Amino acid sequence: MLQDNMDLLAHTLAHPHQLPAEERFTLDNGIQVHLSDVGVLTLEPEGKTQQDIVLSAGVHGNETAPIEMLNALLREVLSGVRPLRSRLLVLLGNPPAMVAGKRELEVNLNRLFSGAHRQGDSDEHQRAALLERRVRAFFEAPEAGRRRYHYDLHTAIRDSRREKFAIYPFRHGRPWRWQQIDFLASGGVDTILLSHNPTTTFSYFSSNEFGADAFTVELGKVYPFGQNDLTRLDAIKGQLGRLLAEEPLALESVDRTQVTVFDVAQVIDKQSDQFAFTFADNEANFTPFPQGHLLATDGEAEHHVLAEEEAIVFPNPRVANGQRALLTVVPVGSDQPFE
Repeated sequence: MLQDNMDLLAHTLAHPHQLPAEERFTLDNGIQVHLSDVGVLTLEPEGKTQQDIVLSAGVHGNETAPIEMLNALLREVLSGVRPLRSRLLVLLGNPPAMVAGKRELEVNLNRLFSGAHRQGDSDEHQRAALLERRVRAFFEAPEAGRRRYHYDLHTAIRDSRREKFAIYPFRHGRPWRWQQIDFLASGGVDTILLSHNPTTTFSYFSSNEFGADAFTVELGKVYPFGQNDLTRLDAIKGQLGRLLAEEPLALESVDRTQVTVFDVAQVIDKQSDQFAFTFADNEANFTPFPQGHLLATDGEAEHHVLAEEEAIVFPNPRVANGQRALLTVVPVGSDQPFE
């Protein structure tokens, strides 16, 4: 039982396919804990709360550093070492893939939200539907008016010239919030990508459906369980802990001249098995290319750099046809609305 050792990761890896039994228990400090599904844990502190916070990791099963960091943070809360004054939903996204040490078993789980899971019936399609239901129930609980947050934690499959960065989902006319950018920067995530189109990612689902401040947060590179240097995540772990406790975040200390904000310039989808990049397979994220440079071919189609310079992010020629194979980014323009 989870209550025996308070280790959600160990419990999830031991039972990746089916929860032995739901668990409900109350901690000595009054926090109500509910394990409702495999890797799905809700914590409700006593008294009136101001924030609803979703923390997810393991949507890609081999991205282990944020899973381990989130589990360590959760253990501090469950043991009473770290206070909790916000409602909290913790989600370990894809437990079978975590056990297998794979990004996914059949389908990229982070392309199955906002109803996209209805287009198939794999385990990942079913998991996306379940995660949607749990997030919806959490955010739509009584006593509306609390601030909503969702940080979906990942690591990248390749080296990056910028180790930690975050994707800010399309806001549909709502302004980008400097307070949130400062919060991430204070945790060492000092590069932000502004997305300008709807997607089927987990963070976009929470942002679009519930008005949450939501991000896909990249925290380094993929390594197996036990091989991560979690000290590199101390800053973001500390800030998340302070957010959960509603403690001062010291955002005024952030030097915005050291924060880089990009616009997503191009989203290049793979359309055929002939898709190929022109650059090396190990080229790092945020490598820049000049205007006119040929980035990829896809049968007879060609994809070139359109702006004066664009940097590549998330290049992956092995995605399924119809899925994103590459983002390109440019420095943010002066016309973007911030508050």
